[in-house]
Formats: sequence, structure tokens, C-alpha cells
Amino acid sequence: MENKEDKIEEFKTAIISTIKSISKSEDIEIIFGNKIPNGKKNIILLPSIDKSEKINYLKIRALADSESLKIRHSDKKIFKSFEPQGEISKKLYNIAEKIRYERLGSSEFCGIKNNIQMHYKEKINLLDKDNKNELNIVDAFENYLRENIFENKNSTGMNKIFNKLKEKFEKKFEKKLNILKSNTSDQLKFNALMSDLITDLALDDNVNEENNEENSVDEKNDANKDNKQNDSRKDAKNEDIQNMSEEAGVPDVEDYKNDSEKDAKEMKIEDNSDSPENRKILKNKLDGINYKAYTEEFDEVIKAEKLESEEELQRLRNNLDQQLLQLKNFISKLANKLQRKLLAKQNRTWNFDLEEGILDTSKLSRIIIDPYNSLSFKKEKDMEFKDTLVTILIDNSGSMRGKPISVAAVCADILSRTLERCLVKVEILGFTTKHWKGGLSREKWVKNNKPHNPGRLNDLRHIIYKSADTPWRQAKNNISLMLKEGLLKENIDGESLEWAYNKMIKRKEERKILMVISDGAPVDDSTLSTNSSDYLETNLKNVVKLIENKSNVELLAIGIGHDVTRYYKKAVKIADVQDLGDVMINQLTELFSEKIKKTIH
Repeated sequence: MENKEDKIEEFKTAIISTIKSISKSEDIEIIFGNKIPNGKKNIILLPSIDKSEKINYLKIRALADSESLKIRHSDKKIFKSFEPQGEISKKLYNIAEKIRYERLGSSEFCGIKNNIQMHYKEKINLLDKDNKNELNIVDAFENYLRENIFENKNSTGMNKIFNKLKEKFEKKFEKKLNILKSNTSDQLKFNALMSDLITDLALDDNVNEENNEENSVDEKNDANKDNKQNDSRKDAKNEDIQNMSEEAGVPDVEDYKNDSEKDAKEMKIEDNSDSPENRKILKNKLDGINYKAYTEEFDEVIKAEKLESEEELQRLRNNLDQQLLQLKNFISKLANKLQRKLLAKQNRTWNFDLEEGILDTSKLSRIIIDPYNSLSFKKEKDMEFKDTLVTILIDNSGSMRGKPISVAAVCADILSRTLERCLVKVEILGFTTKHWKGGLSREKWVKNNKPHNPGRLNDLRHIIYKSADTPWRQAKNNISLMLKEGLLKENIDGESLEWAYNKMIKRKEERKILMVISDGAPVDDSTLSTNSSDYLETNLKNVVKLIENKSNVELLAIGIGHDVTRYYKKAVKIADVQDLGDVMINQLTELFSEKIKKTIH
């Protein structure tokens, strides 16, 4: 028994050493069995090795090799950026990436190739013995890719089982297999093509239809549950208010609890406004203006929570909360200032001498003097700023990295909380690009022999941090994504402004305010190197002009260390990023004051 224990320890030591060598990383924790990780960055979980059980050494070596290659050859950010929608599609995409990095490792190390191929043969032999008439589409997909990319060979029995399932793969993949095989070392190209091919298979469509039917039943059940939970939600709401006041120095508002039931329900984002058709609404009005995108095929509008895991968003939120604590006094002053002004306006105007409403206690003395006088009631006037949408559009370019984006995130967070308490809807959006140097748009342009004057030549990424109908507490982690390293890239302001505008005009609010926060002119090296030097600036000016002169959206801009008055009529420049919060609050309160004055006149 002692000899077996010694051999097991020697095997574990050899596995750990091999993993660190293959992955080229020392920052790895290797866990055999169900031990709790100690929090290291890279963790590899392997099956437990127990002297009392039969040990499958081949399986452990193969899994260790595969996980090592993942650390060495797979970039999480690239993988995540091309991940398709749908549970089945995601599983296929994950398998494809696994086969890609295993193929890379197999070409470098014969031992790795042998371990991985032998382990897979062991796996499909078990499937063959089970003699299943129907196999999972995921198993069939893995077999198809391994057969073509790894050049594995199936037994006759397995071919019979898999052939029917693999027919649909053949139709989509046959012409692309050589491209995939030749790009196993280029993860970006491989993931992008694989994502498109998997999406075209439309494997999740039927599943979605079934889910929709189930969801309709669930929604009815949820509605009944909501009625029972309203009382507990009210208590939770009041507790939230207390917590927010303590965390960031935001004053409590008595009227806030009246909307607890309405705000507690998660509202749907207006998906229609994110469709390619609606994104062209403003473009169609820009007739005669020479601006175009070479392709919109690779652009994306994405919710913040889709770009990172819940764990990472929570970590970033903790980081943002630390900054909120450091700026507690600063934030408290700004929040008090805005809330005091808005609530003062909200409570200032009443209609008196009405037959119904709230009892006007100031007129009770008339009843005492003469009991025949009728009671007098009053009702608060509906102030126009209540029916208002404020959209904050934040430049997510690389030059905003560091203090500027941190302060922008903090200010957007506190404005969202404060305005929400004053019954003003707030939407927080960001704009950047998916890649540096043009991404897939430029690659397509190069493949098409680089036609002259291609237009915008990068892949847009427009991010929804908080939709107008989502309460702050449900979106607070999303807002912190702005702090994510690597997210901030190029800035193409004109089309981003179009997108934000097109989202706003779909909304029912009477008053719409669009606040843009940027630290400079539009910059995208790929576009500017292939078009005129003022190509992006001219487009921005044209879009701004149209919104300012031919729409009811009130547009204002704040330039951080950069004068943006050459683009926007209503613009403010701040030299120190620390002034951003104060300027944002002042600009908004001035706008609300202007509206009140106009109403009075």
C-alpha cells in the first residue's frame, strides 16, 4: 500500500510539473478532487486520485494537457467577444475552441497528441458500447470536428450512429473547413468564423420557441407571486434606501417608497431600438452626406452583463464602491444639490380650491368661522420634468482609461440613483469598438482587395449599462464594467450618437435629454488611414446639427480636457476630471430650470 501511495504522489508531482511547463505559467493551482480553491488566478480541477479506487491515469493526463493548453493558447477576452447566443450554440462554440487549442498543442508535443486522442477514443468506445440510437448533437459536433481537424477515425459502428446528425454540419462547414484548419493558430479569426457558422445552424431556435411557451405560463405564475411579495418588497425597498443613503451620502426621500411596487419589477429594454433597421433611422435623414460604413456585419449592441461574468462584475462593483467611499463628501454634496432643486420644483406648484384631492388645511379656519363654508382641496400639478428621459452617453475610448472613466462611472452611478428618486428615467450607454486596428471589418476589406474610400472601417461596440426602465439596483454591477481593463478602445462618435438618439426617439417620454461625455475628437486609426483626415469629425458635426436643429432631443456635451464646442452648441469644457460631477449636475439643473421658466411664461 505504501508503494501505491508513493506512486500516486510521484504521479501528482509529475502532473503539476508538466502543467506548469506546458502552460508556461507558475500562477496555477492544481486541485485533485473536491478541495476548495485558495483564490489563485488560474485553477485546474482534475479528478481525485484515491489509492482505494482504480485510477484512470490516461484520463487525468489528457485533462491536464488540455487545461494547460487552454491557459497557454486561449485568450478569454477574444473567446467571450465572439460567443454566440443560445445554450446549445455556446456548448458547440466551447467545444470548437477546446479542439483548436488541443490541435495546437498536439502539433507541438507528440505525447500530448497521443494522450488526447487515446482519451477521446476511450470516450467514444463507451458511447459505441451503449449502442444508442440517438446521440446528443453536442457529441456529434465534437466527433465531426475531431474527425476533420484532428483527423481522428471512427469505428464503423460510430460512423453509423453519427452520420445522420453530422449531415447538417457538412452543409455549413464543408467549404469552411480548410479555412478553420489553417487558422487554428489565429484565435480571433477562428472564433469569429466558428461563431458565425454555429449561429447559422440555428440550433437554439426550436428551443427558444418551447421556452417562450413555458415563459408565458411562468409569467402568469410570477404575477400571482408578485402580489404576495409586495409587502416584503416594500420593506426591502425601504432598506435599500437606507443602505444607499449610508453608502454614498444620498439623502432619503419620503415619496420614494410610493413607487416601490412599480420600480421593483424588472422592465424590458426596448429591443426594437437596437435593431439594424432602427439604427438607420437617422442615417436615412442624412441624405447627400458622404458617410458610410464599409460593413455593419461585425457591429454589436450588447448589454453590459453579456460581456463579463457575474463574479467579475461584482469584483468591479466592489472597486467602484471603494471609489464612492473615497468621494463620499463630494458625491453627497452633488446629490443633495440636484435632489433639493428637483424636489423643490416638484413640491412648489399646486392647484387650489378644488372639490376633491388633498385637504387644504390652510383653509380650515374658514370652516371654524363659518360652518356653512365648504371644505377646500388641493392637488399637486404634474411637473413636466417628471415625464423626462435622461440618457448619459459615455465615451469608452482608450484615452479615457484611468481617472476619467472612473469619475464618469461614479457620476453616472450617482446621477442614476438621484434622478430615479425624483421619478426621472435614466439610461446609461457607452461606445467603443470591438478591436483595435479595424478588427474583422478591416480584414474583410483587405480580402476584397482594399477598395478606395471604404468608409468606417472598424467593428462598433455599443454597450447598454443601464436601460431606462431598469431600476438602479438591478444595473449597479453593470455600470462598473467601465472600469474593466481592455474594454476601452477606439471612439467613433457620430454613429454612436445616432444609436443613442434612435433609442431615445422610440421612448414615450415627452422630454428627452442626451448628455455626451467625451475627452476628445473621434479617432479610429483604421478608418482615418483609408479616408480623409476629417472623415469622422465631419460625420459627427452633421449628426449633431441634425439632432440640434430637427429633433426635440436636448443635446449637451461635456468635454474632459478638450473643447467640444466646435461640435456641440451646448457644451462645457472641464480641465480637471474631478469637476465632472459638479458640471453634470449643474448642467442638468439648469436645463430643468429653463423648462420651468418656459412653462411659467
